[in-house]
Amino acid sequence: MKKVYVFLADGFEDVEALIPVDVLRRGGLDVTTVSVADDSLIVESAHGVQVVADANIDECDFDDADLLVLPGGMPGASNLYACGEVREAVLVQNADGKKIAAICAAPAVVLAQLGVLDGRKATCYPGFEQMLTKATYTGDLVTVDGNITTGEGPAAAFPFAYELLSQLAGEQVSHDVAEGMRFLHLMER
Repeated sequence: MKKVYVFLADGFEDVEALIPVDVLRRGGLDVTTVSVADDSLIVESAHGVQVVADANIDECDFDDADLLVLPGGMPGASNLYACGEVREAVLVQNADGKKIAAICAAPAVVLAQLGVLDGRKATCYPGFEQMLTKATYTGDLVTVDGNITTGEGPAAAFPFAYELLSQLAGEQVSHDVAEGMRFLHLMER
């Protein structure tokens, strides 16, 4: 079973974290939410929703990660970047050529500042693209370049999640989950 870690920092964008968790779990993946809050499993979203993470970052070893997911939101993305363990995990994951996904502000605030997007195509929340100084900004809802998947913002959370599920579990599984969640019906309108 594919292993996914979703980092949660205080100020994360609710749907950018929880929609991928929901979709990936429906697709049969092993998803662990990881608090980067100091010694607490409780993380508060940008909109005041408190979420109890599965694990604290100090308890995790990301060697088994097939995918690391970085939700956006502010100050969530800045709080992710401020966490040394997140920066290290992302750099090791990228050096190993393993999958990394970031959405909204996280591609710019975390991945670009770490150099992970250098020479790549990426998208992010409008207004943060000036931070993609060594990447090509696409402005698309979802952009895939090699092992890196980026998403534009909250409205991209479902397409972003289905793309990740497709990469890890196959297009048919992603299609079936999207159909079961009535996403495909929504897109036909």
